[in-house]
Amino acid sequence: MSLQHLRTFVEVYRQRSISGAARSLGLTQPAVSQHIAALEAAIERDLFTRQPKGVIPTLAGEELAASLGDRLDIAEAALAAARARSSDMTGSVRLIGHGDFLAEVVAPRLLPLLHSGLRISLHTGDREAIRQGLIEGNYDLGLSAYVLADRRLRSARIHEERVYAVAAPRVAARIMAAPDLRRALMAEPVLAYHLERPLVEDWLVENRLPGPPVSPAVVGQDLRCLRSLMMQEFGWTALPGYLCGDLIAQGQLAEIVAPIERPVHTYSLVWSPAALRHPRVAFARNALMAGSFP
Repeated sequence: MSLQHLRTFVEVYRQRSISGAARSLGLTQPAVSQHIAALEAAIERDLFTRQPKGVIPTLAGEELAASLGDRLDIAEAALAAARARSSDMTGSVRLIGHGDFLAEVVAPRLLPLLHSGLRISLHTGDREAIRQGLIEGNYDLGLSAYVLADRRLRSARIHEERVYAVAAPRVAARIMAAPDLRRALMAEPVLAYHLERPLVEDWLVENRLPGPPVSPAVVGQDLRCLRSLMMQEFGWTALPGYLCGDLIAQGQLAEIVAPIERPVHTYSLVWSPAALRHPRVAFARNALMAGSFP
């Protein structure tokens, strides 16, 4: 069994598709089929059952995938990192993530990569855009504030932030002076990141302020937009520290004091294992994971 044949098997297993694996690996569909046939001949068992749309692994395929685990990815990543140390780091690495996080946290920490000779291409997107873009190979690395549950992707925690409930000082004072905090919060317009999982809900749950789901007055996936409205004394929201810490210190925003605790929001670096075969992508991933983020 060659390393290439095993890599092809892993990619077909993850994609559940011969054509999808071919695109990811830069091979033709006949070549992918030949690699799988060679493996099946070597172990004398079928690895996949062909379907009208894609393939599904057989018991033998599941067993081989379980035996390999992430070992192949780890080996290839190590080889790519070794190549990167002796390679010319020219070319572009395409990053996709949430707009405010890229602008406020990621961009200021890209200088070591840029000084190494890499070119960086930054793109913004929500959770689904990040997931789909990485799977389709449109981007090399993603930075997500949400877990991307997809067997074709890998991730590592790279950053965390406390989440603060905040408002303009006069609005915050009005809320904090009320005898019922939950009722006072709901009496003001709520600004939220996303209907599916707004940060304000995380803050309310962490502080045991039960009630019906929040109905936001404004939903926006760049938190700087919400911050701008709020600073004009419209409503309140929950923001990660990188977007509000300095403004609280300057008196331009005020914290709505958490009765119990400020929740912690985590951010992950996400990638497709196939992307790490490119030395510059492996180099960028390793640099971002090696202390670029405090």
